[in-house]
Amino acid sequence: MTDENTLTSGERRAILALGSLYSFRMLGLFMVLPVLGIYAVDLPGTTPEKLGIALGAYGLTQACLQLPLGWLSDRIGRRPVVIGGLLLFILGSLVAANAESINGIIAGRFLQGAGAIAAALTALAADSTRESQRTKAMAVIGASVGLSFVLAIVLGPVIAALMGLQGVFLVTACLGTLGLVIVLTLMPRNPAKGAAIADGDWAADHVFGGRLPVLYASIFLLHALMMATFLIVPAALVNTWDVPAGQHWAIYLVTVLLSIPPALLIMRMGRGDGDPRSALTLAIVALVAGVLLALLGPSLMALGIGLWLMFTGINALEALLPATVTRLAPGRLRGTALGIFASCQFMGIFAGGAAAGAVVGQGGIAAVAGITALCTLCWLGSLWYRPLVPVLAVISDE
Repeated sequence: MTDENTLTSGERRAILALGSLYSFRMLGLFMVLPVLGIYAVDLPGTTPEKLGIALGAYGLTQACLQLPLGWLSDRIGRRPVVIGGLLLFILGSLVAANAESINGIIAGRFLQGAGAIAAALTALAADSTRESQRTKAMAVIGASVGLSFVLAIVLGPVIAALMGLQGVFLVTACLGTLGLVIVLTLMPRNPAKGAAIADGDWAADHVFGGRLPVLYASIFLLHALMMATFLIVPAALVNTWDVPAGQHWAIYLVTVLLSIPPALLIMRMGRGDGDPRSALTLAIVALVAGVLLALLGPSLMALGIGLWLMFTGINALEALLPATVTRLAPGRLRGTALGIFASCQFMGIFAGGAAAGAVVGQGGIAAVAGITALCTLCWLGSLWYRPLVPVLAVISDE
C-alpha cells in the first residue's frame, strides 16, 4: 500500500528529472545577469536603453507566451511543448553567442524567452505527483531554481572572465542541450490527471474562478519585489557598505542556505487540503519584512537579516503558490491556469525592475519602500477577503 506521506519511486524520478531540467535551464539564464551590463557595453549600437531591453527581453517574451504554450500543452501534451521550447532556448543562446552587436544580443534574448515552458513543466510536475506530495515536489523544484541562482552569480563572472560574453551564452546553450537530453531520456510520460478541486470559497471551475486571480497577483508581486530589491541591494553593498562585488556571492549563498529551514516549516503549514492562507500570509510577511529591512536597514548586519527573511519568503512562496494553483485549477485546464500564473510571474520580473528604476530615480529608496508597504497591505487584504454573501450564509446556517 502506498504511503500518502511518502513519495513513490515514480514520483521521485519525475521530481528529479524536472528539478534537474529547471536547474540547468535557469542556471544558464541567471549566469547572464551579472555580466551582460559589463561585457556588452562595447558592442556596436549599445545604449543604456538597448542594454535594458537586452536584459528584459527574456522576461517579456516569457510573459507573452506562457499562456498560449500552457494552453497548447493541455491540447497536445506536455512533452512536445517542452521539447520545442528547449530547442528555441538553445537557438536563442547560439544567436546571442554569435552576435556582433547589441541588436544580435536582443534577438537572441527574445528567442530564449520564446521557449516559455515553465507552465508546461509545472503542469507536468502536477500530473506526475499525488496531491499530498505536490507541495513537496514544488519545494524541490523551487529549491533547484534558488540553487541555480546562487551558482549562477558565482559562475557567470568566472566564465565571462575566461571566455567572454560569448562563452557565457555558449555554456547556456550546452545547459539547454543537457535539458533536452533529460526530456528525451528521463521525462515522465504520464497522462494528465484530473485534479480534485477544493470546496468552498477557494474552489474554481475555470482558470479565473475562485481565488485563482489572487494567486496570479501573488506571483506577480513576489517577483516584482524580488527584482526591485536586486536592483538596489547590490549597489548598496558596494557604495554604502563597501563590500566588493566579487564578495556578494558569499552573502547570497549564506542567507539562502539559512533561509531553507524556516521556509520548509512554512511549506509544511501549507500542505494538505486545508486553507492555505495562513502559510501564505506568513511567507508574505517574511518576504516583505526582509525587503524593507534590506532596503532601509541601518547596518550591514540588518541588510543580511533582511536578505535571510526575504529568501525565506521567496523559497516558501515559490513552492506554495504553484502547488495551490495546481490544487485549485480544473484538471482539464491546469496547463492553461499555470500559463496565466507563469505569465504573471515573468511580467512581475519585467515590471518590478522597470518600475523600481523609475521610482528610485524620482523618489529614492524610501519611495520604493513606501510603495512596497502599500502593495503588501493590498496583497494581504485581497488574500483574506471573502465575499459577504457566503459569510452571511454560513452565519444563517449556524
